[in-house]
Amino acid sequence: MSKLLSIVVPCYNEEEVLPLFCEKVGEITASLKKDKDIDTEYIFVDDGSSDHTLDLMRQYHLKDGRIHYISFSRNFGKEAGLYAGLKEAKGDFVVVMDADLQDPPTLLPEMIDTVESGSYDCCATRRVTRTGESKVRSFFARLFYKLVNHGSDTEIVDGARDFRLMTRKMTDAVLSMSEYNRFSKGIFSWVGFNTKWIDYENVERAAGTTSWSFRKLFHYAIDGLVGYTTRPLELAAWFGFLFSFISVIGIIVIIVKKLAFGDPVAGWASTVVIILFCSGIQLLSTGIIGEYLAKTYLEVKKRPIYIVKEKDEEPEKK
Repeated sequence: MSKLLSIVVPCYNEEEVLPLFCEKVGEITASLKKDKDIDTEYIFVDDGSSDHTLDLMRQYHLKDGRIHYISFSRNFGKEAGLYAGLKEAKGDFVVVMDADLQDPPTLLPEMIDTVESGSYDCCATRRVTRTGESKVRSFFARLFYKLVNHGSDTEIVDGARDFRLMTRKMTDAVLSMSEYNRFSKGIFSWVGFNTKWIDYENVERAAGTTSWSFRKLFHYAIDGLVGYTTRPLELAAWFGFLFSFISVIGIIVIIVKKLAFGDPVAGWASTVVIILFCSGIQLLSTGIIGEYLAKTYLEVKKRPIYIVKEKDEEPEKK
């Protein structure tokens, strides 16, 4: 009996690369059907694209009934696209891929073999090089992984990609986490299950330009830190304790100098510097607390993760 592979592809302004993606992945899925009797369905998620990405999805669906698409009412972000695609996927195996071909489709047969062996529930990928990426961006990426892994019980592998193939059971576990503030790398790790990692060299985009600016990546990193570690809150508390202790020592020193030696309390410049420094620490601590409160505020509002504007016809349920 043949099994079904669902390929989930979040898209945002990918009209240049989408034809290349369908061509390359189509070659691999054809060999999977021939060699392993594995059928394929595609779930494309249009995340409010402003180009002709949605038009291409409509055309592909009309030509091939295995291709399905969802279009959001606006740009909700890649995390929402991933969640929507996973909800629509009906396969025995579910794989998440980017449309830019930075996730090598040639790894799919090996990933399926790994999961079919029964020893693993997931086969995930990670980049071992960052060729083509700026040094500043690479530095902050590595810093993020060090920080989140230092303060969290959930390990997030350095260089991990969203490109991974999961069993139906693991996919359902991921879907059970319907939180609004999503960080998929953390969710994939938090649900557990046996995972095998495949290393590969970094691959440049096949076409088009990335929509991930440094600012977006920074906010994404903040989501990961706030979502999977409370260490920043502990750090803020330790800052408060440390500077309270230092201030008590300073008061004692000033009193002793005045009573024992009659020294006047001088040095307005150093006083101003100390005040500014302590005020900065206070604002930093307040900002850390504010980030956690903001995420809690958005979570309790229970807003939908995404809103669908258009969708292809519902397939017949067996």
